[in-house]
Amino acid sequence: MELSEESRYIRARVANACDGCKARKVKCDGKKPCGYCVRRQRPGTCHYSPPQQRRRPHQVRRDGSSATGSSTPMGHETLSAPIARGSRSPAVLSFRAGTHVRASQGGAPSGRRSSDAAASNEEHDETEVPREARLLRDAQGKLIFIGDCAPLSFFQTVRQLVCSRVDETAFAPQTSRYSVLENASDGYPSLGSYATGAPDIQVATIPQAVDAYLAVAEGLVDLFVDNTQLAEDILLWAKQAQEARAADDGASAVHYLVLAIGCQESDESAAQAYFNYAREKALSQLSGDLSVSTVHAFVLMTLYMLCSCQINGAFLFFGLAVRAAYSIGVHRTEVNSRFGPTTHRQRDRLWKSLRIVDLFLSTSMGRPPATSDVDCTVSYKDIGSDGHELFDILNASVQIFLIIEGIVVEIYSRRKISLQLTEGISRQLREFSLRWLQQLKDVVSAAHAGKVGPEASGACKVLASYYYAVMLVSRPFLMYELHRRLSSESAPPARRGSLVSGKSKLADACIDAASLMVDPILGLLEGRLISGPMPLLASWLFAASLALGGGLLGGFGRILEKHARMSISALEHLAVADAHAVQYSLIAKSLLETALEHLEKREARERQERTESSAQLFGLIPQDAHDADLISILTPGSNHKHASLESMVSGEKGKESQEHAFESDGFGFASPMFGESGPEFLMLSNSLRPPSDLSILGSGLGSEADSSLAALNLFPLLESGGHIDLAHYL
Repeated sequence: MELSEESRYIRARVANACDGCKARKVKCDGKKPCGYCVRRQRPGTCHYSPPQQRRRPHQVRRDGSSATGSSTPMGHETLSAPIARGSRSPAVLSFRAGTHVRASQGGAPSGRRSSDAAASNEEHDETEVPREARLLRDAQGKLIFIGDCAPLSFFQTVRQLVCSRVDETAFAPQTSRYSVLENASDGYPSLGSYATGAPDIQVATIPQAVDAYLAVAEGLVDLFVDNTQLAEDILLWAKQAQEARAADDGASAVHYLVLAIGCQESDESAAQAYFNYAREKALSQLSGDLSVSTVHAFVLMTLYMLCSCQINGAFLFFGLAVRAAYSIGVHRTEVNSRFGPTTHRQRDRLWKSLRIVDLFLSTSMGRPPATSDVDCTVSYKDIGSDGHELFDILNASVQIFLIIEGIVVEIYSRRKISLQLTEGISRQLREFSLRWLQQLKDVVSAAHAGKVGPEASGACKVLASYYYAVMLVSRPFLMYELHRRLSSESAPPARRGSLVSGKSKLADACIDAASLMVDPILGLLEGRLISGPMPLLASWLFAASLALGGGLLGGFGRILEKHARMSISALEHLAVADAHAVQYSLIAKSLLETALEHLEKREARERQERTESSAQLFGLIPQDAHDADLISILTPGSNHKHASLESMVSGEKGKESQEHAFESDGFGFASPMFGESGPEFLMLSNSLRPPSDLSILGSGLGSEADSSLAALNLFPLLESGGHIDLAHYL
């Protein structure tokens, strides 16, 4: 039996589905929050991302070639990573200047011309993302993969641009290599070395070690129920007999790892012994029952190896931590709630810590993350009784890293990005700024007054991650501007700076974010409010120093020299406990020196061009070939003295002609400079043209020469028909 038209079912479609429904491929009703998220009791996680634009079909020309940006036109160099080629030749940066081959206009309909113009404008707003993924060798000669969004890939892009456009020897060999990409793991004993007994614990150093651990872990991980009681718990555990401590291998491994991280700066040998013993205990647990202590142990091992600059080891141990967490259901808040309120909160914060460490590892090294929110029900917000979000540094940290994850997916997975693509990301960053920025700055300010403890370290890390997120969005546009400015340095600086586009604004945002990142970090480091290894701050500061050095090189302002030196000073503070920071500071110094030398040469060249142009008015520079060396006297940075001019002229005249010049000086005083040179030096014989011939001004005044000469009045006394009234001039 056929259904009537009235009773026939009509399927409703929504314009856009929420992110959770997209990931699970379920039907979404398009509401805010949608019905599916409400049924799952997760209305706060219902977010709508802007719909992605579909790619336009290829426009085939009459000759059969494609006219879209997917094909590479003749003469257009593409950016290729050395991995794909299998060679070590440097990749070539490629940025479009907005000039495109237009289609034939003869007989083309108006609709086609308008569509071609819209496509041309869209391509003009696009910027290519540098693809710098590559394999690098660490200190042991082992290969390590570095992705596109990593700070080391950013350094590779800057180095290639500087070496190709400014100076081939810009970076010294000790600063351009990756020799300390990962420290050598000396002194690692084999498994089973501690079968006879655990290392001795220095009870007197436990409070100091716990404080150092909290400063390192704040803003990255939060594993314990009460951090204020952590030192007392470890003291009670340490005072037990060795047999009692070894009864619970999970808790014993966690406590040893806390002490290992806290002793890395003060007692490296003791820290190494604690870590080796805890590693053996944690690995022995993998064959038994997994628990929260197992996840804690491998997360702390990851943090220890990050602080030791052992990147691959940290990456591997963190993979074990994530798989152990998935196996006990830490990613589902309904599972965590079965263990009571205290354990529920602890397990939820453990998942947040995993997300933060995972996204930091993946972003800093350019590798895919190990965790995902596809099947996660843990909320990243804590709502108070008044309905407002509670201030929590761990929540702020995970929220900014989720934005960074979106930036990496939306931007660095593409070959080109446009200004429209950055609008959604900038909206998220503005919302984060309104929610957290002032509160985080208040915590940093309170640290200078001595009112907070390790919270200052966590607030500083979240602030640095926020500024780095801004840099990550705008970094391709900064490289576009640097490439454009360094490629067109023959153009006058005033005309280059007069055009302010959306790309240049984003480039300025990248530099401003780098400058703002340096200030709070350096203030806390100089005040000794944070110390010890800080891998997150070192990585983000390195990227900020590259942006500041590149901005100074590209002519974004000499004030950037101050901020670049501040970033180098902050890296040198971190270099006390971080070998990577040592290398980063050397690279930043080389870039700063190269930028300053380039600016001095450019300013000297511009000053010389202006001097040559203006000197033609009065013959300030001699035109004879044998006097060409005198030009250097008028240029800045010259090392010639007045005595060199005198000796040069006197060498040609001789002693007798010099005495004759002094005696026959028509000015009535003995001037060695004017007396020796004669009328040829003042260009009175051949250089000065008649006053009516002002063509020599054309090269100095440019296209506005005619209008400027019409208003130029060199002789105000001759304005009124030749009558000269000297009454007002006496």
